[in-house]
Amino acid sequence: MNHHLTQHKIDIDTRLVTTGAVLTVAGTVVAGTGMIIAAIAVLSAGRRLVRTMDVPPSQQAAQQWRRAKEASLAGLQAWQSTSDAQNGSPTR
Repeated sequence: MNHHLTQHKIDIDTRLVTTGAVLTVAGTVVAGTGMIIAAIAVLSAGRRLVRTMDVPPSQQAAQQWRRAKEASLAGLQAWQSTSDAQNGSPTR
């Protein structure tokens, strides 16, 4: 029995691989540049918006925090007074 072993060789066109790699890098650079430009535009618009506000965002956040604490306290007091009334305890 005579076995003839043939070697198969992959023939890759290195010019095409190189061209594909170069185009991939170029596309990545273009996409990255586009994302940076878009981010700069969005951040600039945000800064302009903040500058035109009557009340700065930090003060708005502090006001909302105070309101939330007051609402929470009011809810707690209402719950306690309802609970005390159901248990027959005098209300505070």
